[in-house]
Amino acid sequence: MNISVIGTGYVGLVTGACFAELGNNVICVDVDAERVKKVNKAEAPIYERGLDKLLKKHVPNGKLRATLDIYEAVRDTDVTFICVGTPSGLMDYIDLKYVEQVSRDIGGVLKDKDDFHVVVVKSTVVPGTTEHTVTPIIEEYSGKKAGNDFGIAMNPEFLREGSAVEDFMNPDRIVLGYTDEKTGKILRELYKDFTCPIMETDPKTAEMIKYATNSFLAVKISFINEIGNICKLLGIDVYEVAKGLGLDHRISPHFLRAGLGFGGSCFPKDVKALVGKAKEAYYRPIILNAALEVNESQPLRLIELLEKRAGNLRDKDVTVLGLAFKPGTDDMREAPSIKIIHTLLTKGARVHAHDPKAIENAKKIFGTHERLFYYKKAEEAVSKSKYVLLVTEWDEYRKKELYKGKEVFDGRRVLEAKELSDYYEGICW
Repeated sequence: MNISVIGTGYVGLVTGACFAELGNNVICVDVDAERVKKVNKAEAPIYERGLDKLLKKHVPNGKLRATLDIYEAVRDTDVTFICVGTPSGLMDYIDLKYVEQVSRDIGGVLKDKDDFHVVVVKSTVVPGTTEHTVTPIIEEYSGKKAGNDFGIAMNPEFLREGSAVEDFMNPDRIVLGYTDEKTGKILRELYKDFTCPIMETDPKTAEMIKYATNSFLAVKISFINEIGNICKLLGIDVYEVAKGLGLDHRISPHFLRAGLGFGGSCFPKDVKALVGKAKEAYYRPIILNAALEVNESQPLRLIELLEKRAGNLRDKDVTVLGLAFKPGTDDMREAPSIKIIHTLLTKGARVHAHDPKAIENAKKIFGTHERLFYYKKAEEAVSKSKYVLLVTEWDEYRKKELYKGKEVFDGRRVLEAKELSDYYEGICW
């Protein structure tokens, strides 16, 4: 099948590369000329495990290419996936400006196209967006009718950054939300080689499934962090509690790793967006608000532990290991490290930071600061200070020799840091 993918971020580029791996011809579209150039040179503009390998395989063989020209991409394909960002807007409500602009662009192309074309929303959008925002815009700009002249669908992604390629190729389920049978038939053909359960529903339900999934996992993380905070006060190992809890088949051990909390492009934004949508319906989501509140305060607990031990942080050197919100990615969106570093700098500390992949993204966030230093090697960063904050659990940080003679404050349960350090304390264990 001939597929176009609008947006080459973590979702779009992985989607395009994986569809190429499945034998489809894929055109990726982006407004960033540098990104397009990199993709066409088979270089991934983001770090995602396995993505480089797919680009190096399918760009040379012609299965995958990138362009700035959305008209060409939509005109020459049968199915278009919308994979643009949906950032938090005013008051944390979802900002649909990119989705709306792409919808206008697609509508303009379909106006001149006779063949039945399917438009699939893969961007995470609040329930009702596909039917009440995307569809009317495409109809207006194309002069055509959804269901008759073109198809419209919602196909949420469930990709974990750092494991996105693996998750796409081996999903635990696929959700297809559509309203007309012709679109459903095309989507079933597109996903025919997958053996996982495929759920077919309407677009609004598909959109809600995505939000419900991320919100549930966010609640689960905040729940175990809350339990961990209580366990620490009572002298109980929360990881032993989580082990017993996870043995219950109704709960499972996944997402019960107590620590600094969740970050990234999905959980914080999506939970806030669902809270915003609930407010529109005059409902106050108490559990979701509580999950956000716990997550907001959790990273600062690491600073509190440091201050109890080190006292006033002014003019003290502190090493921060890990900048990305999780290992396996260079994404720093909503990363706990941002709040931790900002707080350390505000309190007058000198910060010595390391991350295997995210340093360039960190520089974009923090800019130039006279008390913030970056290092290419973890050993260099650790050598600059007595105090070490473990913020992301990269494998590089599991060398016990790294912490010899140091005082470690661990936000991610890297127990190797405990063996040779002079002092060790976990955030909620």
